[in-house]
Amino acid sequence: MGIEVRPATAERFDDVATVLGPKNPDSSVCWCLSHRVDSRTNRELVGPARREYVRELTARPVAPGVLAYDGDEVVGWAAVAPRAELPFQRSRLIPHVDDLPVWSLWCVRVRPGHRGQGVAHALVRGAVDHAAAHGAPAVEGYPADSGDRRVDTTMAYVGTRRLFEAAGFTKAADTDATAGGFPRVLMRRSLG
Repeated sequence: MGIEVRPATAERFDDVATVLGPKNPDSSVCWCLSHRVDSRTNRELVGPARREYVRELTARPVAPGVLAYDGDEVVGWAAVAPRAELPFQRSRLIPHVDDLPVWSLWCVRVRPGHRGQGVAHALVRGAVDHAAAHGAPAVEGYPADSGDRRVDTTMAYVGTRRLFEAAGFTKAADTDATAGGFPRVLMRRSLG
C-alpha cells in the first residue's frame, strides 16, 4: 500500500476538514481540539469557530499534525505538537518522565473505509518524522493498553500500545488516564 504522509499545512486545510470536521458545521465537537487547547478555550470554541481555529493552526510555520493520502485521497490524520504547547504539559493524569522538551502524539484518525490497511501505522511514522524535522528530541504517545482486545472506535483515536510499539516506541510510564475502559500508558520514542 502506498500511503504518503504530508504536513497538515494551510494549503491542505480542505483535507484537514474532510478528516476532522463534523457533518454538522455548527457542531461544537472534534476538530482535534480537546487535547490541543485548555478546557476553557475548548468550551468557548463553538460551531464554525472551531474550524477557523484549526485553519489558523495550519497557517503557522509548523503544521499542527500530518495527513495520510492514498493517491490523491486523504485517508487519515495524526496530531503532533510540542507538549509545552498542550494541556498535557499540566496534566495530572499523564506524568512527565523527565524535563526533555518532547512532542506529544495524541490523536490518530483513519477515515471509515480505510481502516485495517496500515494507515494508522503510516500516520504514527509520519508524525514522528514531522516532529524530528522540527528538532524534537523525543515523541510521546498516550495510547490505550488493550492487549489483543479491540478498542471502541470512538476512543481508538488515542491509538494502542501495540500500534506505538510497532513504530519503535517503548513504555516509559503508567498513567492515571483511561480510554475506552483501558488504561493508557506513556509510550516514548527517542529521536536523538
